[in-house]
This record gives sequence, C-alpha cells and structure tokens, in this order.
Amino acid sequence: MFYHVYILESLKDNNFYTGFTSDLKPRLKMHYSGKVRSTKNRIPLKLIYYEAYLNKQDAKGRELFLKSGSGKKLFVNN
Repeated sequence: MFYHVYILESLKDNNFYTGFTSDLKPRLKMHYSGKVRSTKNRIPLKLIYYEAYLNKQDAKGRELFLKSGSGKKLFVNN
C-alpha cells in the first residue's frame, strides 16, 4: 500500500491545498466533484504535485512539512 501527499492548485483563486491519502484517484475525484469541504468552493482544481510513500508516518511528516512556511515556499512563485 502506498500513501500519497499531494498538492492541488485552485484555478479559481490560485491558492494551494496540500493533502494526504492512502488512495489517490478516489480522493482526487472527491476534490474535483466538490465533495471535500475544504476545497469545494475553490474548484476547478488541478493536481500539480504528488509523492508516494510506503510508510504512513513518512507521508504524514512530509504533508506537515509542505504545509509549513518552508514547505509552502517550494511551490509559490516569488
């Protein structure tokens, strides 16, 4: 089983959403169809990045880093 960390970009407001899941395709479908509370008002969305991990703790750690100030700087154009 793989665990995924992913980043979506809102085409509506150009903001980013970072998430974690054990099943990427169904989770993306939920985001794209407006079934996720945190992104439903920001659709349309596009997947701009993802990583796969064998270990859940590693994936959660990476998600937390990408949500931090240092992690956000990796995906924001200055």
